Amino acid sequence: MEFQHITVAGSGVLGSQIAFQSAFHGFQVSVYDINETAIVKAKERLLKLQDVYADYFKDEENAKAALSRITYSTSLQEAVKDADLLIEAIPELTEIKISFYQELASVAPQKTIFATNSSTLLPSQFAEYTGRPEKFLALHFANEVWKNNTAEIMGHSGTDEQYVDQLVEFAREIGMVPLRILKEQPGYILNSLLVPLLNAAQGLWAKGVADPETIDKTWMLATGAPMGPFAILDVVGIETAYNIVSTSAKAHPELQPIADRLKKEFIDQGKLGKGSGEGYYKYPNPAYLDPNFLKA
Repeated sequence: MEFQHITVAGSGVLGSQIAFQSAFHGFQVSVYDINETAIVKAKERLLKLQDVYADYFKDEENAKAALSRITYSTSLQEAVKDADLLIEAIPELTEIKISFYQELASVAPQKTIFATNSSTLLPSQFAEYTGRPEKFLALHFANEVWKNNTAEIMGHSGTDEQYVDQLVEFAREIGMVPLRILKEQPGYILNSLLVPLLNAAQGLWAKGVADPETIDKTWMLATGAPMGPFAILDVVGIETAYNIVSTSAKAHPELQPIADRLKKEFIDQGKLGKGSGEGYYKYPNPAYLDPNFLKA
């Protein structure tokens, strides 16, 4: 299949990036979200991404053209009616995803391939709800997709290999580097490495061992990394981090204090990370970018 129409379900930080990346490379994109408030926020995010792409790629004309290729809908049936591929980027909560796929199965054209961008959950957890398990797999992107251009592609035991091949080709067409995962793994490669780091950092903070800046300084100084775990959490988004920790805490109760503190000090305060202007750091000029941050 030659893809032409892409639907992105979920217009949060990463969903908006996936939509713009696809449109920037010539695809018609429909963005779906649950209500008009979410769509208004999506339009704001995508307008900002136009400037980001124009600056990063030095291509203002194509950045403007990309925005013109994107449409918006609060009707899933309308959003998916022409879709060759639907990429799901909704909250990292099992019950929400199950409900979404049950609705999607009833309205999507038979041709549509379904892909989840889930950070830590497995395709096999949702395959039975899709109505087309052979056409369902994971397509996972890293945040700031225009420069961190990884596309992890992972099927489940019932995925037809031809659709894995098609997503590998699609990933290349939108400027990503396809990374084929040979068997199901929670977190793929990237998050299997990253999430334990973030959880360890948050654990140190939740226990009062050290404050976020000290933990970030330690990591950056000792490894040469450009960002510490709390700076990464701000980019990922505190709400996503909270959802991941809350879900994991059901099997690992030692993570519950992290979830509780995130809820109280960040979620309830509207401090959702870089996208909201404040998380562990304040933006647009976070302390970790200060030339003196790593000095004694």
